[in-house]
Amino acid sequence: MFKIVFIAASFLCTTLSFAQEVRSFSIEEAKAYALENHLTVRNADNDIEIARKKIVETRGIGLPQVNINGAFNHFINLPVTVLDAKFLNPLAPEGETVSFEAGTKYTANGSLEVGQILFNGSYIVGLQAASFFAKFQETVSQQSKEDVAFNVIQAYELVAVAKENKAFMDSLVETTSKLVEKQKNFVELGLMLQEDMDQLSYSLLGAKNAQLNADLQYENALNMLKLAMGYPIQSPIETINTTDELLSKSAIQTGDIKSNLTYMILERQVKLSELNLKNNKFANLPTLNAFFSQTYNAYRSEFNFFDDERWFPQTVWGLQLNIPVFSGLSRHARTAQTKIQLMSDQNSLDLMEQNLQFQEIQSQNNYKAAIDKTELQRQNVALAKTIYSNELIRENIGKGNSINVTQKHTQYMTAQAQYVGSLVELFQAKLALDKLYNNILPNQ
Repeated sequence: MFKIVFIAASFLCTTLSFAQEVRSFSIEEAKAYALENHLTVRNADNDIEIARKKIVETRGIGLPQVNINGAFNHFINLPVTVLDAKFLNPLAPEGETVSFEAGTKYTANGSLEVGQILFNGSYIVGLQAASFFAKFQETVSQQSKEDVAFNVIQAYELVAVAKENKAFMDSLVETTSKLVEKQKNFVELGLMLQEDMDQLSYSLLGAKNAQLNADLQYENALNMLKLAMGYPIQSPIETINTTDELLSKSAIQTGDIKSNLTYMILERQVKLSELNLKNNKFANLPTLNAFFSQTYNAYRSEFNFFDDERWFPQTVWGLQLNIPVFSGLSRHARTAQTKIQLMSDQNSLDLMEQNLQFQEIQSQNNYKAAIDKTELQRQNVALAKTIYSNELIRENIGKGNSINVTQKHTQYMTAQAQYVGSLVELFQAKLALDKLYNNILPNQ
């Protein structure tokens, strides 16, 4: 009994330990995980597969269409045929008629029908459109994947910033706590006023409050990253890359805006509109189809279709030509509509190119400005730290006062907050450039 309890306890401990295992991700691993597991990506892959099946469906329309049909009829009442009696008896009185049941009680037939398109302009264009639509859908799916990767990168960078800020606040609270503990001895010995001690305690409370906010921001950023990756929310996770490592992955500052996925989608939309116009024009061309039919009919007064009785064959083949002549101007109107739609799509593409050119200039300026601002804020934090450290030294040797320490402490935290803000702006500016030049997805 003791052995069973021991094994069960060991299994439970192992299970709990496994459940609490923290999985670490680099930014590239986080992107790869999202691109494999996020439901949006899976839906995007499904859309591509649907488009490929659409090609098969469209191609099949031009292949021989074979159908086998069968029918069975049981006449409860046989149809009655009425004839002038003279048809059977020339000596019959004028106006006399005769009636009789025609046909058999049971009939059955089976047929094999084959149809084949010989020429159909709309089918030719439809096959081209289906093939191109698959490429169009691949681009749309790429954009969906880009959005997922974009969200992962953005969330990962926020986690890195929050993690760095959390470490800063932890260190600041630790330093301030040590100072407060040390100064308590001076208060007890009467070498320090209680008012000065209260100032230091006020600084400590401010640091602890900032620490709580930093912890909350870090946890929220981690949950946002899990959501962006499609990772289980309840499972623990941690990041590997630091902000410096992420910044070392320089954004591409020059590129071709026509590689932008939004531009590529609009470009392909123009092509689809061109194919639609071509299809409407081809609808004015004649169509030619061939057909073949082999039918067997049976007529029985009794239900004995499986006996060795005769079935009557009928074989026919032919061609069917359809020449559009006049449709009440409806085809002309449809063609005119597609021409207008094509012009609108081309205008949208030109407008997108102008917008991307503007975004390119703006994003490059924002990125350069963010680099300069972040460097200045980094220097500002270093300077604020030096000033704060020097004030702590002055306080320790009795040449400072708690008010100055508190002021420098506040100044130090303010500089850190401004640095965090500039760091976030830099990551956002860098990410905007990467997206502009289609540099978000791996292996681009």
